[in-house]
Amino acid sequence: MLSANVMWGLMSPLAKFVMITGIVSPLIMTNMRIVGAALLFWLVSLFGKPEHVPGRDLLRLFVAALLAIVFNQGCFIFGVGLTSPADASIITTSMPLWAMILAAFILKEPVTFRKVIGILLGATGAILLIMGGRDAGTTTSGGTNAILGDLLVLTAQFSYATYLVAYKKFVSRYSLITIMKWMFTFAALSVLPFSAADITATDWHALSGDHIAAISFIVVGATFLSYILILVGQRALRPTVVGMYNYVQPIVACIVAVAWGMSSFNTVKYIAVALVFSGVYLVNTSKSRQPQPSDTNN
Repeated sequence: MLSANVMWGLMSPLAKFVMITGIVSPLIMTNMRIVGAALLFWLVSLFGKPEHVPGRDLLRLFVAALLAIVFNQGCFIFGVGLTSPADASIITTSMPLWAMILAAFILKEPVTFRKVIGILLGATGAILLIMGGRDAGTTTSGGTNAILGDLLVLTAQFSYATYLVAYKKFVSRYSLITIMKWMFTFAALSVLPFSAADITATDWHALSGDHIAAISFIVVGATFLSYILILVGQRALRPTVVGMYNYVQPIVACIVAVAWGMSSFNTVKYIAVALVFSGVYLVNTSKSRQPQPSDTNN
């Protein structure tokens, strides 16, 4: 989970580096991630033992693709376009809270005092980092419809949290590659009809070698590899713990900003990092639901 969220944290500045040229739009960037990862998963699956997935489970994987990829990435991209990036970043801190609430209802995970304090500490640290990185001319600017944009970003977080909780047991039925192969295939089929014209109209030759390298990392590292790692974490950890690692992303983005000379560390940021990791530790060590005999059958 830590490795996956580090790569997602690196993805934000790299995606901005590519999209600031105006050659690649946010929609095209999202589609490249989905289609590129789908092709990679199919390629890797050719070297493994084929797994038969019945129609009923394919339908469930289609719904998983909508929740974890299409709605999550789609709502976030369009939401950021309507609201300010700073507001969108702050709203993303709600994902672990959604995961905790849904896990309590669906998986009967206890909502402990330690878990609540951990989530609050992590959210506080993430918000401090986000607010500390705001630039007056960019990240504080509002969008054309802030309320709708904020709701779309919130929907993206709720959608992903629902996937983490609802598919906690299901993801152990098949291999990592089989699950991701079908999820990204269904996601690609869902988004391509809306963006095929934009893809063909993009001037790909105008991209430099650095831009192509950044896109390659986003597709291979921050999508293909990271979703595999997320699935490993989803199998081994409770949904609330999985969600807590979401707070690592602003730390990575902050470190990149410092390395690129766009920001600097100060006392507030050191405190924020300490709060994030303290929150992750508290949630990770909080009381979990006692395993039931029926759990071994799922």
